[in-house]
Order: sequence, then C-alpha cells, then structure tokens
Amino acid sequence: MTESPDPAAIVLTDVCKSFAGVKAVNGISFRVEAGQTVALLGGNGAGKTTTISMLLGLLSPTKGEIRVLGARMPDERHTVLGLMNFSSPYVDLPKRLKVWENLTVYAHLYGVRDVKGRIKELADDLELERFLKRPFGDLSAGQKTRVALAKSLLNAPKLLLMDEPTASLDPDTGDWVRSYLERYRERTGATILLASHNMGEVERLADNVLMMRGGKIVDQGSPKDLIKRHGHDTLEQVFLDIARAPHFLEGEQGLEK
Repeated sequence: MTESPDPAAIVLTDVCKSFAGVKAVNGISFRVEAGQTVALLGGNGAGKTTTISMLLGLLSPTKGEIRVLGARMPDERHTVLGLMNFSSPYVDLPKRLKVWENLTVYAHLYGVRDVKGRIKELADDLELERFLKRPFGDLSAGQKTRVALAKSLLNAPKLLLMDEPTASLDPDTGDWVRSYLERYRERTGATILLASHNMGEVERLADNVLMMRGGKIVDQGSPKDLIKRHGHDTLEQVFLDIARAPHFLEGEQGLEK
C-alpha cells in the first residue's frame, strides 16, 4: 500500500464517475476525519450509491482520486477491506441460510478469530438470539435490518459505511440502533459514513452533512450550521429546500440563497 501522510479516514479529490457518457458523480471532493460520523444526503439519483460503491472499491472512478484509510481505491482495496464494512437493508443475504450460518460465512470472510464468540456477542447486543436458527428469508424487514447491522459489525470495523441503517424498524428499535451506533463510535473511535432519508437520525448522529444533487455536493456543514444557513427549524426542511430549489442548476456547485 502506498503510504499516505493524511490521517483522514476518507479523502475524495475531484472524483467523477460516468456511465455511457452520463455523469453519475461529477467532480466531488470531500474528506471525512477519523472518528467522525458524516451523512451523505440527496434524493434518488443524486449519486450517493455510486459514491459509496467507489468507496468500497466496487467501482473505479472515471476521474479523480479516492483514498480510504490511506489506501488508494480500488487498486489498494485489498489492504483495507478487513478494516471496513458495509450495511444496507436493501442488500439481501442468502435467504436459505439460517442467520447464524450467514454470520458465520461472513465472519470467516473477514478473518474473525473467535467466530462463535463474536456472533454470540453481537446476538446479545442486537437481540438476535430468538431468530439465529431461522432462515434469513423468513425474517421480517426489521429483523433483516438488524441482521445486516450485525453482519457489518462482525470485524469491528474502523470504517462503517451505512445505507439506511434503521429502515423498516419501529421507532423504539430504531432509537435503540442509533444509541448502539453512538456507543460503538464512542467505544471504538470508528468512522461512520451514513446515507439516510431520516433527517432526525442525521441530526442526532452526524458531525457533518454532505448534500448531493445532480452528482455534485451542493452544500455541506454540521446539521446546526445548515439549518441556520437556510433559515429553517429542521434538517428535513433544508433537504426539501435543496431538492426543490427552482433556481438550482444541475451541475452547479453551491446553493444560492
């Protein structure tokens, strides 16, 4: 791995990604400091999923540079994949395998030493015990979300990429998961990049917010700064302000007020 003096967990520099001539990501640059929780927000088609896929090394940027935990992606991804993980309720695990079987397979893939012990620890923490022996395909949407979270924590990652981590959860369980993530970051110093449409969740968890539209970052700042800058009371109002702004030109950097 090429050594990088930059201590940031994530650094993107003028990154573009095109598909058949269409720019899904159009010249974005940002950094996420180690230990931060940063939210990546935007409507459908804003470029969030493409950005996360490039951070995971699943896609190569058409232009620009991406460094994750000091490694240049995707060329050096093999050096850091064991230090990161990804969670999304929209990515199914093998449905015929029981929950404990799924977690066992992924634990081995991530090189977890005490597989049984780690699965038991996460099952206790995330209250998975009662359906560990059930096929993943038989679970409710909320139960699948909790299993996806357990899968993402198997290797105690230094960098956790999360797509809608509390989707399909009832308010009480969703609050419990957010509290768990807060404790996990405080205990481990992990960095979290969060994509979510739950603005209350973002206000609670995120140190910084990146607002995307048309493949570009059009605004950024802490939740409080964004709310104040746009003259609103909640981050949801800010999100709608950006999503619906008639004066916004696709591909424009920044948002005029």
